[in-house]
Amino acid sequence: MTRWGYAAVALTLATLAASVFVHVNYADRLPEKVPIHWNFRGEPDGWVTRDQTFMVFYLLPTAMAGLVALGVFLLPWLSPRNFAVEGFRGTFDYVFFLVAGLFAYLHAVILASTFRGGPFAERWLIAGFFLFFALIGNVMGKVRRNFWMGVRTPWTLADPQVWDRTHRVAAWSFVAVGALGFVAVLAGVPPWLCFPVLIAGALWPVLYSLILYKRLERHGQLEAQRQQPAATE
Repeated sequence: MTRWGYAAVALTLATLAASVFVHVNYADRLPEKVPIHWNFRGEPDGWVTRDQTFMVFYLLPTAMAGLVALGVFLLPWLSPRNFAVEGFRGTFDYVFFLVAGLFAYLHAVILASTFRGGPFAERWLIAGFFLFFALIGNVMGKVRRNFWMGVRTPWTLADPQVWDRTHRVAAWSFVAVGALGFVAVLAGVPPWLCFPVLIAGALWPVLYSLILYKRLERHGQLEAQRQQPAATE
């Protein structure tokens, strides 16, 4: 585990500790009906009583702890040798640190909205998703072939060249869409107009991997095709 893995664990423990602190010291400031769900307009439409606040204080930190434990401890051990994450372990751990950061941010936004008892701060929540997308894209080109992370299509997993070139395209796509969406949402553009751009940015590398694979296959430039004459001899 690298320093980013330790940072992800530390952030998870800090988020859990902060949740306990807020629960113990400020739970009595919650409204009588505690909102736990909001509709697409940001209006609360689901509530619990003050003595049923596990979801408010501990649901996201618990999920965060499970994901971080899975990512930094279990998945590297489960990886097959030819698809091991050790060759890019720093990037692998950094992505899970970003995941931990996203969960901590979501927990803070949801907790603040819960204490306020009013409309949900959906603009800040969605802006956080776009920023996360951009930060993931910033390191996407460093992700090597594996079974857990990246643009894992049949075509990228089948050929190293397709994997590398697809992830370079994905890096530019994710950063551009994430940064554009982050600025647009905070500038007041309705989130429902921004999400199609996010989906398109995520799907374009998938389509690109298919197009690239078929083009290389047509010209006999896939790794398996290049090795075929040698195997025949």
